[in-house]
Amino acid sequence: MLNIFKEEKLSKRDIINLYILIMISSGIFGFVYETIFYRIDLGYFVKRGSTFGPWIPIYVFGGLFITLLTYKYRKKPLIVFLLAVIISGLLECLAGMFFYEVFNTRLWDYNTEIWNYGNINGYICLRSVLFFGLSGLILVYLMIPGLIKIIKKISKKIISVVSLILIVCFVLDMIVYGIIKML
Repeated sequence: MLNIFKEEKLSKRDIINLYILIMISSGIFGFVYETIFYRIDLGYFVKRGSTFGPWIPIYVFGGLFITLLTYKYRKKPLIVFLLAVIISGLLECLAGMFFYEVFNTRLWDYNTEIWNYGNINGYICLRSVLFFGLSGLILVYLMIPGLIKIIKKISKKIISVVSLILIVCFVLDMIVYGIIKML
């Protein structure tokens, strides 16, 4: 299941780097989206996300799950869109409930936002899952092919170093945030 990129003829190292780049790119994409959305919603800029870096963890994992579960259907955009809607809706709802029940923390609450039609307990809404469906299309048809071209073009050593630095920064960011939250 992890090697869904057989047709691209990538080495194991390239595939690992590709997954890392997909995850980090998805997290940064989510950070940019939420920065813009909340500027519109609130009228001023706010730092979104639960970490210090320019990424939002749920988008990091959402990008990975969407890639793993939709890439094999890339010849069928409607299927990719619908699966991305379902995957992201489930992830967002389950993660939201988990953080609330386990840590008594609401990381997001659609009850207080604009365009929150179809809102389910503040965890998911129609706007969010439709946006994530569109984001799944962007991921499968633009981001992944672009990242594959970059991986094939740039030296394996440079891609590996960049990927390692990015994933270490992300993991350390999550650990530091978790420690600070527990204090």
